[in-house]
Amino acid sequence: MKIINDIAVVNSNELIIKDVQSAIDFIMNIKYETNCNKIALNKDAVVEDFFILSTGLAGEILQKFINYQMKFAIYGDYSKYTSKPLKDFIYESNNGKDIFFIENQDEAIKMLSKV
Repeated sequence: MKIINDIAVVNSNELIIKDVQSAIDFIMNIKYETNCNKIALNKDAVVEDFFILSTGLAGEILQKFINYQMKFAIYGDYSKYTSKPLKDFIYESNNGKDIFFIENQDEAIKMLSKV
């Protein structure tokens, strides 16, 4: 993990967000260790079920980021996803102020720096 412009930038080869509890633990660890309220995390550190909207996992997890007043960007390649609801979800999120799905780390940092 590194801090760039008051953003905790995490790039992990291991799954960090597996379920709601691991997301809460992640949020609290970042807040405690860095005092940052913005996080950029690589997509590979998020369980694949998150990107299957019918599981409800994305909604539950992202609600925790909102509740804890954390701005959150997940960066990575989304081109393999063909689900229209997921594409719509990503589009709507990217037009908001709290949650972003971005292609690379630099863009994630740029987007989080604006909010």
